[in-house]
Amino acid sequence: MSTAMAVAAGALFAAGTYLIMQRLLTRIVVGLGLIAHGANLALLGSGGEPGAAPIVGGSTGVISDPLPQALVLTAIVITFGVTAFLLALAYRSYVLTDSDAVEDDLEDRRIAELSRKEAA
Repeated sequence: MSTAMAVAAGALFAAGTYLIMQRLLTRIVVGLGLIAHGANLALLGSGGEPGAAPIVGGSTGVISDPLPQALVLTAIVITFGVTAFLLALAYRSYVLTDSDAVEDDLEDRRIAELSRKEAA
């Protein structure tokens, strides 16, 4: 993997991680998209140097590995489905609450406080 691809994949992972930590659902969806693009870039970089087409009759030279390309195509389809599902959930949440911010769950906090008291 070239240094530029590794730095680009790392930057995408870092930006995606930062966006996932936010409270707005739109930023979370964009962050997941950036992480998926970083993973795709890392997979393509793991394929090595480009070579000849892998399905050529009798080529004895350097050929490219088709597996990373197949994995990236599969990841693109899965990412598209997950993004569409998350956008539908974010839209439904916005319609119900008029905000795309994720709020703290007060019931979860109450249960965590009870478990801390029982442990002590």
